[in-house]
Amino acid sequence: MRIFLAGAAGAIGRRLTPLLVRMGHHVTGTTRSPGKAGEIAALGGEPVCLDVFDVDALAAAMIAARPDAVIHQLTDLPAAPGTPGYAEGQRRNNRLRREGTANLANAAVAAGVKRIVAQSIAFAYAPGEGPRREIDPLDVQAEGARAFTVAGVVALESAVLEAPGIAGVVLRYGYFYGPGTWYAAAPKPPSVHVDAAAHAALLAVARGAPGIYNIAEDDGAADSAKARAELGFDPAIRFG
Repeated sequence: MRIFLAGAAGAIGRRLTPLLVRMGHHVTGTTRSPGKAGEIAALGGEPVCLDVFDVDALAAAMIAARPDAVIHQLTDLPAAPGTPGYAEGQRRNNRLRREGTANLANAAVAAGVKRIVAQSIAFAYAPGEGPRREIDPLDVQAEGARAFTVAGVVALESAVLEAPGIAGVVLRYGYFYGPGTWYAAAPKPPSVHVDAAAHAALLAVARGAPGIYNIAEDDGAADSAKARAELGFDPAIRFG
C-alpha cells in the first residue's frame, strides 16, 4: 500500500515509518524541515519537505505520491507544559488541527485517497463517571485554554470524518510517553506509550470501520475496548 505520512519526523512518525516499511508499505513522509529529510530516508521513507499550510505544494505532493491512505500525525509542540514557548506551541498546534487537517483532507479528496487515519486526543471528553467511551461527548462547554483545545479537536475530527468519499479514522490518543516525548513514564490518565500509539496507526491503515477509537492504557480514564476489538490494539506493545 502507498502511504502519505504527514509528520513523519515527529514523535509518532519516527516510530511509525519503519513499522510501515517493514510491513511492505511505500511511505512518503513529510517534514517542514529540510534537515530532517535525511532522518526520514534513514527510516525507509521517501521524504518530502513541505508546509501543510501551503495548499498548492501539499496538493502537488499528494498527487505525486499517489497514496492509498493518508496518516495525519502532524503536531507543533516543541515546548513541554510549564516551559517557555508552551503557550505559543499550543496556538500553533491548534492551527494545525483546524487548518492543517482541512488542507490534508481536501488534498486527499482531490488525489482520490480512500482512507485517512488521524491523530486526535483522548483527554478532551466532558467530565463524567467511569472511563470515557467514544460515544461520550467532548467537553464543548469548557472555558479558557481548554475551550480552545476542544474546539480544535472538534474541527480536526469533523474534517476527517466528513471528507467526501473517504473512510475517516480518528485515533484519540492518551498523553504520550516514551522515546522522543516529554515523559519517560506515563504522566497521568489517559496515557499511551509512543510505540503502542504508532502500532495503532499501523493497524488502522487496513483495519477497522470508519469512526473514532480511543487509544490509551487501562488507567481508568478512556475505554479502549473498541480499538482492541476492531483494530487489534495492544497498549503493551513496545519496539525497543
